[in-house]
Amino acid sequence: MMEVKTIDKADERRDFPRGHIEALHLSGLDFAVATFEPGWHWTESVGPIAGTASCEVHHNGFMAQGRMRVRMDDGTESEVGPGDVFVCSPGHDAWVVGDEPVIMYDFAGSMATEYGRS
Repeated sequence: MMEVKTIDKADERRDFPRGHIEALHLSGLDFAVATFEPGWHWTESVGPIAGTASCEVHHNGFMAQGRMRVRMDDGTESEVGPGDVFVCSPGHDAWVVGDEPVIMYDFAGSMATEYGRS
């Protein structure tokens, strides 16, 4: 079996304040392209939709553009920038750093299926 889709024709788009995701659903893979504008902060933009104190989505990601700061619920922080591949467990907050939009590819599946959905 072979299945190919293009990110230019996403299966669905979910908008939220200062950002959106475009999701592709393939057999065995849910993939998301997330775009976060400067000023985006999970707590303000997605938190009210999720109804949780922090992001409870697991991320396997690749940062294509921009910079994002992530604070885990235990207080540890890290910054992710262009070219970085990362894994982030549930229980975190995140925000855009600087004036450049963030474009992130997420291969975990749960971002494509749950993120930004009420």
